[in-house]
Amino acid sequence: MSRQGPEDFTPRRYEVRHRTTYTYEGADVTACYERGFLEPRPTPTQRVISNAVRVSPEPDLVSEHTDHFGNRSSYVEVRSPHRVLEVIKTSVLDVDWPGVDLHALDAWTVGGAAETLAEDADPVEHASYLLPSPLVAVDDAVRDYARGLLDPAAPLGEALVGLTHAIFEDFTYAPGVTDVRTTLQELLALRQGVCQDFTHLALGCLRSVGLPARYVSGYLETAPPKGQPRLEGSDASHAWASVMVPGGGWVDLDPTNDHLADSRYVVTAWGRDFRDVSPLRGVIFTESTGSSLDVGVDVVRLPSA
Repeated sequence: MSRQGPEDFTPRRYEVRHRTTYTYEGADVTACYERGFLEPRPTPTQRVISNAVRVSPEPDLVSEHTDHFGNRSSYVEVRSPHRVLEVIKTSVLDVDWPGVDLHALDAWTVGGAAETLAEDADPVEHASYLLPSPLVAVDDAVRDYARGLLDPAAPLGEALVGLTHAIFEDFTYAPGVTDVRTTLQELLALRQGVCQDFTHLALGCLRSVGLPARYVSGYLETAPPKGQPRLEGSDASHAWASVMVPGGGWVDLDPTNDHLADSRYVVTAWGRDFRDVSPLRGVIFTESTGSSLDVGVDVVRLPSA
């Protein structure tokens, strides 16, 4: 990914297409019951212009509700026999992330920010993103890693940038080495993983020093290598961390790419960790002997309105 510059914070409009295809072998799926996040959430950094979802075969039931974290959660039932299930969502959004005033954040120390938030933040929100979650278990290994990066006496903005950079430098991006069940302790031993893993580690470090932090699921505009065409479906979903700071704000950190979030970032949902925001999961009834999953994502910049 290219380095971050002022132009990355300029407003832009995107069309995001996300296709998920499950293929089953040997027997039909007679029924499936799926839940996922098929609509991006409105946030202070983005406005949802439109969102369309197509499910094949035609679902027997589709319903939506707003979950505990404010995300739009969709439930889908397909009770007709099938061997291929395809879900395609297409969203158009206006995105405009402001730059972060790191100098203003440095008015607090890490420890001072944690104390201020414990006193001033909404108690439910504070607890939701500070207490341990299934995939972010904070133990001595996590605390030891965080200790040198988030010293209680360190200026807050400086420490957040330092944490982001340290994870980027200390870990190698390596798809296929980890999975959705990988623990922080395993990640610290492996020293390699993907954005989901690096986000979980950032959350563990931040929570270990008293800073509430949430897992953000979404997309990131990427560019092909210079001189090469952009491949259809070559993008992917992305994840990053967001930390609560004094004054009611949040700062979004991307340790996978070593910078703060900017206007290339599109938010789908957020929660305590990946399990709260899994794009699509559920239960199927089948005697199939095997299955495969194929995902294609396109994040396309459109002319501004």
